[in-house]
Amino acid sequence: MFITKKSIPRRTVLRGLGASLALPLLDAMVPAMTAAAATPAAPSKLRRLGFVYMPMGCDYSRWKLEGDNLEELSPILSPLAKVKQHVCVVSGMELKNAYPGTHATSNAAFLSAAKAKRTESTDYYLGTTVDQIAARYIGQDTQLPSLELAMDLLSVVGQCDNGYACVYQNNLSWASPTTPLPAEAHPRIVFETLFGDGQSAEERLRSLHRRASLLDAVMEDFHRLSRDLGPADRERINGYLDSIREVERRIQQAESAAQDNPLPDVDRPVGVPADYGDHARLMFDLQVLALQGDITRVITFQLARETSNRTYPQVGVSEPHHPLTHHGNDPEKIAKVAKINEYHVSLFAYFLERLQATPEGDGTLLDHALYLYGSGMGNPNVHDHRNLPILVAGGAAGQVRGGRHLRFDEPTPLANLHVTLLNKVGVPIERFGDSTGRIDALCEPVTL
Repeated sequence: MFITKKSIPRRTVLRGLGASLALPLLDAMVPAMTAAAATPAAPSKLRRLGFVYMPMGCDYSRWKLEGDNLEELSPILSPLAKVKQHVCVVSGMELKNAYPGTHATSNAAFLSAAKAKRTESTDYYLGTTVDQIAARYIGQDTQLPSLELAMDLLSVVGQCDNGYACVYQNNLSWASPTTPLPAEAHPRIVFETLFGDGQSAEERLRSLHRRASLLDAVMEDFHRLSRDLGPADRERINGYLDSIREVERRIQQAESAAQDNPLPDVDRPVGVPADYGDHARLMFDLQVLALQGDITRVITFQLARETSNRTYPQVGVSEPHHPLTHHGNDPEKIAKVAKINEYHVSLFAYFLERLQATPEGDGTLLDHALYLYGSGMGNPNVHDHRNLPILVAGGAAGQVRGGRHLRFDEPTPLANLHVTLLNKVGVPIERFGDSTGRIDALCEPVTL
């Protein structure tokens, strides 16, 4: 660590020409040989909590693991090979409050562990989701208490599933039982939310168009600040700025491609990559930047909406996802569902590898983060909510040890895992939804 007599606040930002840019955690923000190194702001104490939703369950036969470790990964989980030492697979989870077994309630109950009121109107009622409870505790010192993201650009309205309003499928995150939080799927808008100058969305958009790059606007401030930083901090900021510029380049490239396309496309606003995988990786890259800059510490991300009819030609699946999940035990259809499941996991693995490759303090972003990946549905063919595909990734600043398979012989409330994750990031809660306790096996402390 570079030892300096100067220190800069954790909330330092670079400014210039109406732009502002949060900085990643630097050594200079935690002065050596001072009591500050042991405060909650120290690198080893930074904790983030995220959730990634996979729609419509999975082919559990190709997800299921044998044994208590991850030495041999199942076909669907095989993309996690490079980061499996940071992953815990949790088997036997159940969402009782998602019954009577619908797509709407699968999505709604995943983070709320609550029973959705059956209504087709605006008198919907659910419950405060776990991410928003976390945001009240660990999100109040950041620019954004929480960040809600998705991959579907258009929210459907009205009645979507067996008498349930579409709001239950559109939104993972709820600030209260009556307040769903809409998710953003457009990378440009997410980028402006993270790095804009605090004006309205329209003004930020005009401001960004006036500037060739966000970074150009703050470089003068960066050069001033860098004079007080050590070599390691300067290299860390340079890497962060390079990542931002690469995200900008990809957004601008997507905008250009969309503008040059003469065909009308009302479903794909300008700036969204045409390929689903490119879009998903870009959204994951934006999450890395948001966490690295400590712009937010709580994130939810919906990989696709329940009942999605998206196709996945990237993995040779040309049929829509939702009809395939009602496979009637047809082996060919089940195999195609598994291909989609594996593809979704591969995108999450890409994200984890990015976090692992990003240094922070005494470890990496992955060491200090905690992410839950999974679905609110088990077997989509019968719409059940047992044997949910669930995994936990990250170290939570030494609070979680990966490389393990935690198995429950009896169905165990997913809410128990939510309580455990909240405790791991410093939220003192004992009950949530239909929880009956916490998962002690995940509570083994680890020294980084």
